[in-house]
Amino acid sequence: MTVTVVTSLEQFKEIISRDRPAIFDFWATWCGPCKIISPIFEKFSEEFAATVDFYKVDVDAQQEISQEVSIRAMPTFIVFKSGSKVNELVGANPAALQQLIKSV
Repeated sequence: MTVTVVTSLEQFKEIISRDRPAIFDFWATWCGPCKIISPIFEKFSEEFAATVDFYKVDVDAQQEISQEVSIRAMPTFIVFKSGSKVNELVGANPAALQQLIKSV
């Protein structure tokens, strides 16, 4: 599998500081739409592995990270590159997610 689970704020900060684009899936175990789009996110992680790194953040387990990036709804997908937020998508929309990844 090519999606890495983020387990600490330090790990998150290290990942977003890299020059390579990284997309994060901010999700929750109780979130129905998150469960629907998760396998699609994983499929995209294989399809676009050459250009983007893929990560998942459980907003309940990693509240520090969720607060750091002001997550208000799940799922939220955020792209970071070189320490900056590049783009964001809120909601379980496979076509929009694919466009977000392609735009990186």
